Amino acid sequence: QLHLVESGGGLVQPGGSLRLSCADSKATSLSFYTVKWYRQSPGEQRELVAGSGSGGSTDYAHFARDRFTIPRDPAKKTVYLQMDNLHPEDTATYYCNAVFGGFTHWGQGTQVTVSP
Repeated sequence: QLHLVESGGGLVQPGGSLRLSCADSKATSLSFYTVKWYRQSPGEQRELVAGSGSGGSTDYAHFARDRFTIPRDPAKKTVYLQMDNLHPEDTATYYCNAVFGGFTHWGQGTQVTVSP
């Protein structure tokens, strides 16, 4: 049973950068998991931001392409969401999701606010 913990959210100005982290609180490796980042704004549906397959493949929502990346650090057992050139419309709660063996795990989310 994973207990995913996201961190790294906060307040940033437009054009700024943030790096979100996703790891298991018990330091379980995420190497075999497909890990995705989602986000949700108030009144909106949760939407996929980026995904990272266990084999190294990545996938991005159209709004994330060219601005976001989803690198893994196996040594730190962490999956990141590197977000550059942030826009006010990127303001949302960002959630980490990990899937393996038919089981899906979610973190509690981290708030990202992009504002002058």
